[in-house]
Amino acid sequence: MTRISAGIVAIASLLSTGAFAADLAPRPYTKAPVMVDPGYNWTGFYVGLNGGYSWGRANTSIAPFAGILPVVPFASFRQDVNGGLAGGQIGYNWQVDRTWVLGLEADMQWTGEKSSTSLTTVGPRYGAFDTGLPNLLPGPDFNAIASQTATLSYDLQWFATFRGRAGVLVDPQTLVYGTGGLAVGDFKYTAQTTTSVQVFGFGGLGTTPVGPPRVLAGAATSSSDTRVGWTVGAGIERKFSPNWSGKLEYLYMDFGTTTYFAGTVNQADVSFHDHIFRAGINYEFNPAPVVAKY
Repeated sequence: MTRISAGIVAIASLLSTGAFAADLAPRPYTKAPVMVDPGYNWTGFYVGLNGGYSWGRANTSIAPFAGILPVVPFASFRQDVNGGLAGGQIGYNWQVDRTWVLGLEADMQWTGEKSSTSLTTVGPRYGAFDTGLPNLLPGPDFNAIASQTATLSYDLQWFATFRGRAGVLVDPQTLVYGTGGLAVGDFKYTAQTTTSVQVFGFGGLGTTPVGPPRVLAGAATSSSDTRVGWTVGAGIERKFSPNWSGKLEYLYMDFGTTTYFAGTVNQADVSFHDHIFRAGINYEFNPAPVVAKY
């Protein structure tokens, strides 16, 4: 009888506990906390410094001397306008997803790109007066040879670019990108042309110099101009902390053709393009943490 009573009490206790649990409200659902990836986020503003070297090429064509003396035109020639460069950049990146990064960047560079050259042409022998002016009459008393020398210099003093960037993340820290856009450069061009005439005699076949050469020096000319062109290039950038990154970059710039005066009345058409290699460092302001979606 005692065992039966104990069993009845145990069953009643279980039933009362179940009824009490049924009266409790269901446990509220709690969303798992957002996971923060300890990786790198490329989105944000950045500034930086850079330095490198530039290999410029100025291709020049000089129009023939528009005068009465028979001189040979200057052949077209190329000047190597090389030098170091240094400057800074500012930009903004958007990390679209775990693979793609888009951005805008502007930079300004001081350059030491300079070049100077001297050219000389020698014309044919012609019948002349004793002054060196051509004598078209039969049996001239003298003959002469005219030569012309041009001293030219060409400098790229500074340039700036305004470019878009698009790249792919080969890993969370390393961006490989292409870039292109507008280029603006400030150029300085100086030139002086000198014409000299050596008279010989006596007679049209004489070979004895008659006095020193007559030198006709043209006025030195100098001009500075700001030219607009285009640029395209590629680079690689790697973060070594959430805020700091380093980059290597190549740019090609083309500024088209501009006309100058190469002293006196010689017109010069100069085209210019540039190859740039540089290294830089960037600081990104307060990059946001990478938020993983689960």
